[in-house]
Amino acid sequence: MVNQKLKNRALHRAKIIRGQLDGLIRAIEKEVYCPDLLGQSLSIQRSLKSLDAFLLENHLRTHVKQQMYKGEEEKAIRELIKVYTLSNK
Repeated sequence: MVNQKLKNRALHRAKIIRGQLDGLIRAIEKEVYCPDLLGQSLSIQRSLKSLDAFLLENHLRTHVKQQMYKGEEEKAIRELIKVYTLSNK
């Protein structure tokens, strides 16, 4: 079951990031000064990390909670290890 409010928040954040990325692309095309481009890029990276944290929190509060309730601890653990591994590459 999808929580529509959380889905909408995630979509809103992702669309903001898309806008930031579009802005960076335009700035590169206009040959904006490199440190300014880096500042925009780092801002996008921070936004992505914030979205990642939101998505992880949502997963923990919904899916992992349901998995634990249903006795699917091993599935929850495998998923969390996968996320942890991906985040450290």
